Amino acid sequence: MPVPSTILITGAANGIGWATACHMAQQGWRVAILDLDATLASQRAAALGPQHLGLGCDVSQENSVHHAVNAAASYFGRIDALINNAGIGEQTVPTLQQTAAGFNRLLSIHLGGAFLMSQAVAAHMLRQAPDARGNRGAILNTGSIASFVGIPARNAYSAAKAGLLGMTRAMAVEWGAQGIRVNAIAPGYVATALTLALQHKGVLNLEAIQGHTPLGRLADPEEIAAAAAFLVSPAASYITGTTLAVDGGWAIKGNPDTVQDAS
Repeated sequence: MPVPSTILITGAANGIGWATACHMAQQGWRVAILDLDATLASQRAAALGPQHLGLGCDVSQENSVHHAVNAAASYFGRIDALINNAGIGEQTVPTLQQTAAGFNRLLSIHLGGAFLMSQAVAAHMLRQAPDARGNRGAILNTGSIASFVGIPARNAYSAAKAGLLGMTRAMAVEWGAQGIRVNAIAPGYVATALTLALQHKGVLNLEAIQGHTPLGRLADPEEIAAAAAFLVSPAASYITGTTLAVDGGWAIKGNPDTVQDAS
């Protein structure tokens, strides 16, 4: 009987990360939940079942990353996929009120964390035997609509998410011949607790966002999870260096609606 595939997901104790962990577990994967909150990560893993693992990890710290990745590799015996999902919120103030420390902190987690995690995981993948098609593993980075468009006052977030796509392409080219695929997803606005909290603070206007989205609604976290699951799965075995937009058409929306649906 084949051994189930193993995946590491950062920032997986809540939101999109948790939805993705649940989705992957339901698909038969063994899941390592990595999160800054080690206690919650362990609780989430226990909720998924005894074959899963919860680990504390600060993705901005190299020692923490190596400890978590080595622990997961030792526990499972191999690592088949990584989803870099960990992140924090932007400074929600105008540019002239932002701080360099806040800017650098966000980059160290969103962009630097994805680099450190990818580097540590790829080192393990490169030692693994390839499958019949030469694949040794898959890495998925979480970009954003902010990777492509300008959003006022979201400087660090936009810089990090744009940088992730460049790093995705660079790693895909470097590691492709060695059997590691590297892709990205670019989610739009998702109905998570964080999004609703930002609406409550007056930072987001969800009615306007939905009006700008061709599909007319926010995404469910499970919809982002399903897209992520596809790109790390064998079904995407010939896809690398690609960014998949999962935004309900938000980023391609041009002028305001001028033509009504006559159906």
